[in-house]
Parts: sequence; structure tokens; C-alpha cells
Amino acid sequence: MAFESLSEKLQNAFAGLKDKGVIEESDIDQAMREVKLALLEADVNFKVVKEFVAETKEKCLGAEVMQSLTPAQQIIKIVNAELVELMGGTESKLTYSPSGFTTIMMVGLQGTGKTTTCGKLANYLKQVGKKPMLAACDIYRPAAIDQLEVVGKSVNTPVYTDRESKDAVAIALAAREQAERTGYNVLIIDTAGRLQIDEALMDELANIKKALKPHEILLIVDALTGQDAVNVATGFNDKLGIDGIIMTKMDGDSRGGAALSAKKVTGKPIKFMGTSEKMDGLEPFHPDRMANRILGMGDLLTLIERAEAAFDEEQAAKLEKKLRKNQFTLEDFLDQMGQVKNMGGLGKIIEMLPGMGANKPSDEDVEKGERDFKRMEAIIQSMTTEERRNPSVLDASRRKRIAAGAGQSVAQVNSLIKKYEEAKKLMKQFADPKKMKKNPMFKNLF
Repeated sequence: MAFESLSEKLQNAFAGLKDKGVIEESDIDQAMREVKLALLEADVNFKVVKEFVAETKEKCLGAEVMQSLTPAQQIIKIVNAELVELMGGTESKLTYSPSGFTTIMMVGLQGTGKTTTCGKLANYLKQVGKKPMLAACDIYRPAAIDQLEVVGKSVNTPVYTDRESKDAVAIALAAREQAERTGYNVLIIDTAGRLQIDEALMDELANIKKALKPHEILLIVDALTGQDAVNVATGFNDKLGIDGIIMTKMDGDSRGGAALSAKKVTGKPIKFMGTSEKMDGLEPFHPDRMANRILGMGDLLTLIERAEAAFDEEQAAKLEKKLRKNQFTLEDFLDQMGQVKNMGGLGKIIEMLPGMGANKPSDEDVEKGERDFKRMEAIIQSMTTEERRNPSVLDASRRKRIAAGAGQSVAQVNSLIKKYEEAKKLMKQFADPKKMKKNPMFKNLF
């Protein structure tokens, strides 16, 4: 998880303040020292840390905090606002051409996931109503064209290629002409990368920029490289002029210093972040939501968006009718587990729930939960259609057969049936607001 280590340290830094009715300057000094160390350990740029801590401390020493009845909450509120500002303030959206056809140029060093990110961006653009085409303009790296074609096929997006030409500018121009002629409205250009920034690379990219005048130049950087990612962003921006950053591998970086430093150092916003290796693993970067996650406040907006993306209205309507008639089956139970997987799995959901903090399950617990999901899926899939739709027929002999077929024990089959029965009762209450109000689990919601 991105920022996992930083999040834990920052929450610990403020934990001691919550029990104090009155905050002294020495308390703020101590908290800011811990914040400074946490940011430095997260590989945030030293100058950025110094400015951040100084500005945050000055605001925390204001009368609004020192005289507040809830000083700890006020301090966390200030830190949250400063983190949001540090990461860009607001979401920075893509710029589209007013004429209707948009060109996006993707640049970066080798190994950052540039070609894969081209496919992820195409997939994202299709979800927001655009019609993208990909252009293979990396004429140097072996199999680069093949890789982009595989990526394009996986997201059902056409790829313009010219395996004979050794002129990246000519290929890009021809790609744009074909995209416009055939009715596409966004061209995503996959350019060549290098192991490091050099004059030949920048000259070629500058020539493509001059010829096509892209509406967006997006730099792909690897979050795992920490401050090196920020240095690369600075180099590309100085020599080429970029419009935004896509930070890949954010799901694997527990420190997150690159994301916190990038905007302040380069002046360019992070527009997207890679959250998984899958083609739908690209999300717009929201500074306010990320700040909330870092401080343990959750990210309900993103959770809701993921739920809506995984949500099938027709299927939900059918499920509601079934619940009202007490017809919730093991097939429906399996479908609900599939919805959780589509939202990124248990780990992603827990990460976005507010107030987890110290109550957050360990990685081992989350992994166990994921394994339990797979085990339950295997058991249900080992049943006949009749057994899934009418679990009341599951006698001892059937359960033994199902256990053998799924490679599990009879006890695990029994455990699944028990969980299903509990879920059935709970789902029925969701379908009946009157019963839901009586459930102590939900009483505070009404």
C-alpha cells in the first residue's frame, strides 16, 4: 500500500496529543519532530520537508489551535490541509482539444511501465466516453511494438504501427492522420525510453513535440525509485516541458516520498497513479483523498466510485427481489464475493475505510481473508447447480463429496454454509429498512 509506513508514523505522532485537553508549544515541537522524521524516512525531498514542517508548525501555534477545545483535531486538520496543498491542492485533469481531437504524448525512462500505462490510459479514456488509438513510436527497444499491440488488444484499442520506418516523427504524424480519418478522438503516443536521460532521447522527443504539438505530455515515473523519480521528472521537465506525471507502482510503495515531493519540486501535478498491474489499475490522483488515507481518515469517495464501477444495476434489482422473498442462494453469495474482487479485494477496501488506524488488520489477516475467499469460491464451484440454488439439500454425504472435489475439509464446507446463512440474514435486513433499524449494528445510521 502506498504511504503505509508514513501513514503509521504520522498517526503515531498525533496519538499522544489526543489525550491532552491543553496543548503546549513543546507538545507541538515534539509532534513536528516526529512528522519531520516520518517524512524523511518516506524519502520526501529534504527541502520540501523543511518547508512543510515550518509552515505547519507556524499554523499549529496559532490561537485557533492553542485555545481550541479540541486542539489535537485542529492540528490534524492543519496537517491534512498542508498535505493536500503539498500534493497539488486539487485534482489535475487531462486537457482535451476544443476542436475534438486530442494528442497525448507518453514519455519516460525504460522500466517505468510506460507501454503498459499507455494501455491503462486508453482503458480509462474509454470509460469516460473517449475513443482512443495507440501509436507505437518506440523504434529502438526490441519487441516494443509487439508489447504495445498485446496491450492494445487487452483493452480492445487499435494500435498504429509501421515496422519499416525508423522515423518516430513520421510514424506519429501518420498515426494522427489515420486516427482522425477513421473517427478516433484521442491519440496516445508511446515514445522511446532510455536507461537515463540523454541528448539523443530528448532531441527525438522534442521533434515529436514540435511536429504534433500534443495537448498533453505525460511523464511516467516509478514510485519505487523514490527521489530518483523526482529527479527524473525535473530533468524531463527542464529539457522537454511536461504537463503532468503518472506515478506507477503506487500499490507497491510503502513510503510514497516521490508522490509527496513531485509537485513541489517540479511544479507539475501528478495526474494519475498506477494501483495494480491490471489494465483497470489506473486512477486519477486526488490530493485530498490521498491526504485522508495518509492520516487514517479513509477514502470513501474512491470506495464509492469503485463500488459503482463494479455495480450491476440489473443484477442488483434481481438480488433485491430475491432478498425480499428470502431466495438468496449460494450463487448470489458467490456473485457478492466477485463484486468485492472487482473493487480490488479486501486489502484495497480496508485501505479506504475511515478510522481504521491502529484497528487496521495486519497484512497476514488480510491475506488470510483473501485465501478464505478463494477457498469458499472453490467449494461453491464444486457444487451442482441444484445445490447452489437450494442449499437445504446439502446433507452429510453431499458435503463430503463437495469437500473432496474442492480439495477442502468437510469442516470448511460447514464453515462456508454457516457464513452464507449469516450473510443471508444480514442481506435480508438491508432489503428491509424496518428490520435494519432494529439491528444494533446500524442503529447509529438512523
